[in-house]
Amino acid sequence: RPTAEPLLRKWVSWARRCRLTPFKKLGATIRDHLTGILRHFDTGLSNGQVEAFNAQIQAAKARAKGYRTDANLIAISYLLCAKLRHLPRHPWLHAPHQT
Repeated sequence: RPTAEPLLRKWVSWARRCRLTPFKKLGATIRDHLTGILRHFDTGLSNGQVEAFNAQIQAAKARAKGYRTDANLIAISYLLCAKLRHLPRHPWLHAPHQT
C-alpha cells in the first residue's frame, strides 16, 4: 500500500487533465473508490469468488432458458455454488458397481 497510494493518486491526477473523456471518467471512478481499492492492498481480499459464483448461476440460467419460479433458481444456485459433498451420486453419470 505505501507504493500503491501515491502511484494511484498520480495516475488519477494525470487522468483528470487528460483530453480523452474515457480516461477522465475512469480517473473519477478510481478517485471515488480509492479507499476501497487501497483497502485491497491491506487485506488482500477480492470479490473473485463472488464473481465465479455469479458466472455459474448465469450459465445455469442460460442452459435452462429460465426457471418457472424464483425458488427454483435459488435452489439450483445453492446446488451449484454450495459445493455440497453429502449428495448422492447421479445415477446416470456413474455406472453401477459390478461385483
